[in-house]
Amino acid sequence: MWSCFDPWRTAAASLDALAVGGGTQAALAARQESRLAALLQAAARGSPLYRERLDRGRRTSLCDVPPVDKSELMQRFDEWVTDPRLRLAELRAFAADASRIGDAFEGAFVVWESSGSSGEPAIFVQDARAMAVYDALEACRGASRWLDSWRVDDRIAFVGATGGHFASSVSVERLRRLNPGIAQRVRTFSFLQRTDALVEQLNRHAPAIVATYPTAAVLLAEEHAAGRLTIAPREVSTGGETLTPGMRRCIEHRFGCTVANNYGASEFLPLAWQCRSGALHLNSDWVILEPVDEHLRPVPPGMAGSTTLLTNLANHVQPLIRYDLGDRVVVHPQRCACGSPLPTIDVQGRCDDMVVLRDGRGRGVRLLPLALTTVLEDDAGVFDFQLVQLDAGALQLTVGADAGSTERARAALAAYLKRQGLPHVRIEVQAGTHCVQGRSGKLQRVVAREAETLAA
Repeated sequence: MWSCFDPWRTAAASLDALAVGGGTQAALAARQESRLAALLQAAARGSPLYRERLDRGRRTSLCDVPPVDKSELMQRFDEWVTDPRLRLAELRAFAADASRIGDAFEGAFVVWESSGSSGEPAIFVQDARAMAVYDALEACRGASRWLDSWRVDDRIAFVGATGGHFASSVSVERLRRLNPGIAQRVRTFSFLQRTDALVEQLNRHAPAIVATYPTAAVLLAEEHAAGRLTIAPREVSTGGETLTPGMRRCIEHRFGCTVANNYGASEFLPLAWQCRSGALHLNSDWVILEPVDEHLRPVPPGMAGSTTLLTNLANHVQPLIRYDLGDRVVVHPQRCACGSPLPTIDVQGRCDDMVVLRDGRGRGVRLLPLALTTVLEDDAGVFDFQLVQLDAGALQLTVGADAGSTERARAALAAYLKRQGLPHVRIEVQAGTHCVQGRSGKLQRVVAREAETLAA
């Protein structure tokens, strides 16, 4: 794994990240322009797909580059990447082996999978150059310290999906390998297990910092308020879903601690960080976000588009240039009160519902939306779906696939519910189209239509 860690590049990127914080917007723009030019040259030189889209290097202005989506890139994966060692079949086989989470592919690349939140799972590859940028941005900016734990002696817990090559799981394992001295202090905990088992494990670990998703943080806050979870974290770091003001108040009030929100994606892990004023700052020295309308045309600053185009300036082995990210982002034109020249943003990303079902004794059992989607993706191999809670004892799963997929999905979902103590929940499975869209404009994959508030 050391081949994916370049201390000199990381140190240089860290110094540069610190310099940006005290610099001017003109200096920030110059960095972005220089890095964009280098990316376009690398893509035109090494990627047959982008050589075509960039008209063999003749398109040098970002606005002239045609946007691209995940489906097209994955269909032409071997033409997309710039290193001949990267081939989709071999990468898929590598990512299918859970025992290799944290290993370096070909001794040189960090690999992670994306979820299928847009109906299309993907493989993302980073080399030591890109990882140096991500490491520097995590270490030098933002309130989250769980990835910068080599400077502290706190116990740190990541609560999420732990069985696959997801960006969060790979990042935690990579950190543990780079610094074995913290391996016992930094641990991952699966949110796929029963809540009582998760609570017991966290109580034993007693973390000072918890990193997880907003819905999972709310679940843990409720367990803490009920007296079952006894940890006293100094900070809860959230990301991966939309953190609403109500969620933030719930977590802060029930834990009595700071909530640090971050924004990241498999396409660029540290997209934005929360400053002391509470605003999300885009790391625009290394990534460009363009809010666009439904026709992929730019919208004015301060307005939300239908989607957002992402350009990753750090990754030259798997170029992402004007890539349809799917989130709705507002980029604010005014400078933040904290003084940073980096722009502030608002994000409407993944915003699925918590599902609450009743067990055989009438008790409410909360199910995290990301746990439900992980089960359907990993155990059933189904990515195009929508799960709707009909009432306290029934779910409706719509799968946009063949009958074989619907039966796999039913079996995987039923097995998960049984492990949660919910063997009698009725599951209606059908093939068809989905009807509920979330506020982000993306398909809302988990919908709780049941209005009743269930007691834990």
